[in-house]
Amino acid sequence: MIDYQSIKPWLFKLEPENAHKLAEFALRVPNVCQIPFNSFLGSHFITNSVLTQELFGRTFLNPIGLGAGFDKNATMIRGMQILGFGFTEIGTVTPKPQNGNPKPRMFRHIDEESIQNAMGFNNEGLLEVKKRLEKRFPFTTPIGINIGKNKTTLDSEAVNDYISLIEALHTLGDYLVINISSPNTPGLRDLQNEAFIAKLFQEAKAITSKPILLKIAPDMTEEDAVTLTKLAVECGADGIIATNTTVDYSLVKHPKAIGGLSGAVLKKRSFEIFEAVAKELYGKTVLISVGGIDSAQEAYKRIKAGASLVQIYSGLIFHGPDMIRDINLELTELIKADGYDNITEAIGADRR
Repeated sequence: MIDYQSIKPWLFKLEPENAHKLAEFALRVPNVCQIPFNSFLGSHFITNSVLTQELFGRTFLNPIGLGAGFDKNATMIRGMQILGFGFTEIGTVTPKPQNGNPKPRMFRHIDEESIQNAMGFNNEGLLEVKKRLEKRFPFTTPIGINIGKNKTTLDSEAVNDYISLIEALHTLGDYLVINISSPNTPGLRDLQNEAFIAKLFQEAKAITSKPILLKIAPDMTEEDAVTLTKLAVECGADGIIATNTTVDYSLVKHPKAIGGLSGAVLKKRSFEIFEAVAKELYGKTVLISVGGIDSAQEAYKRIKAGASLVQIYSGLIFHGPDMIRDINLELTELIKADGYDNITEAIGADRR
């Protein structure tokens, strides 16, 4: 098998977006996924009685998921299963196709093991993604669909974008995620307000009984995060994902003036926001933690704080796919060492 650390220097010679396209090519071509990686699947997809849990009416064989933004167009679902993820979140999908922001729009901060991206919801649009999902549905592992508004849609009309996406896609995923927290679509974060949340969830829950989650940004006060997420749950949200990327550019030595930061530098703030939300909402809704998770110890910290699931993205770029297997193996041992037979017993242990 190819050792990721041996090829990483060559990948890092490429522009980040070109390296991502190369990874997508490898993970989407059926022959690549099905022939060379069959034995890889056996050694990387970790499932056991300790990690398995039921959520959203589906079985999650392990709690480590791919965060939104990597597989924008649902082209790599099979590949991500092969790499060992217990679930995948595709998107962000918008109603109309859009090219995203001008290039270059993705940057590595190698010393800080972090990524800065200003992609701007570049995706092939609802119709293409829907056709792709229909061809592969149902899926072996759970799939989330992350949805957002088009850049050209006025904030006053934004609800219509989300509703059209929910109407078209709710039967093709195991949960949907309302993304109003990306910093890369002008005005999007302005929708993180009580009036918009109330209206959106009222209309969305009239359409589908499929779980709908809200993803929030780290760049708000903890008090505001709690207020917003409490309201969302009261209005029908089935879960909270914390957090998206941050625009706190002081976290890296050589920041760009655009986009949001993910990876190791987001770890502290992401957990602070998650912790505040979990103190209020643990036991009342499903919580998913994302942001700077790159080890079993960090994943377990989020789980004990109240996360049923965790997601990774930037860590995959710096540590490679072995990280998924290693986290799951080590997480199993951490759970057992604390005397638990199943992950559900560990979830929220620090809240009790």
